[in-house]
Amino acid sequence: MFGILLIVCAVSCFAGLDSSAKWLSQSVSPMQIAAVRYLGSFFLSLLLLRLWRQPQIVKTSRLKLQFLRSLCLVAATLCNFTALSFIPLTETTAINFSSPLMVSLLATFFLGETIGPRRVIAVIVGFAGVLLITRPGGAGVHWADGLAFLAAIANAFYSITTRLLARHDRPETTMFYTGLAGSLVLLPVLPFVWHTPDSFAVWIMLGATGVIGAVAHWLLILAHKHAGASLLAPFYYIQLVGAALLGRIVFGETPDRWTLLGGLIVIGSGLYVFYREQIRKKEALTRTASA
Repeated sequence: MFGILLIVCAVSCFAGLDSSAKWLSQSVSPMQIAAVRYLGSFFLSLLLLRLWRQPQIVKTSRLKLQFLRSLCLVAATLCNFTALSFIPLTETTAINFSSPLMVSLLATFFLGETIGPRRVIAVIVGFAGVLLITRPGGAGVHWADGLAFLAAIANAFYSITTRLLARHDRPETTMFYTGLAGSLVLLPVLPFVWHTPDSFAVWIMLGATGVIGAVAHWLLILAHKHAGASLLAPFYYIQLVGAALLGRIVFGETPDRWTLLGGLIVIGSGLYVFYREQIRKKEALTRTASA
């Protein structure tokens, strides 16, 4: 139960981070928001990880993969923050939740996992849900929907590299390199995109993005220490509920019926894919035990 509570808090933080980025995009560029978010998160993560007591955290056996994973997350963040400045929060979040469906397909090529016909159908149905949300060719489509979809693709590769790194490095090590690589990539760009905030509220919110990002990732690590990934996975979708509430409260956004229906289809497909993965793992364990 404590692990579930932690994962709910973590995804609520992610919804808050997206909401903060959307609000800030009215005053500063998404690139500046992302840069401050990574720099702030990196320095706060050093305190959370207590690096001075655990210097072994910086040791990694897959340095190139760590930086590749971090670049995927930076790309997802930039695409997501830019999309948020143009389209509703709930719509962006719902499109981003197509990422687990992509992971199912990519795992076949990068992790050697097999995907059965049921999971293929679930993935197709999930992408049909994304089409319902974006309605390409309709009057409601926006080019920023494409950016949200690119963010989902980058997130899928981020998830794949995270799975690969889990075989070699500790979660704390991966968190350290996430902040380090993101800061190294975005810091040189910051002077060229910097716009001095014209209000104290903007300064506070900029600083909050770094804090929220670091705390969210730290809560994820703690959640997985207290509960298994199979138990926690379905609770990630609570982020969509948080996004809908914040979108309504902060921005006065009301998701239309197509966004709600498409979001439910994407969530349902993702949960079914997750269910089939658990069935496959149990079958594999049974075969191993009987061998």
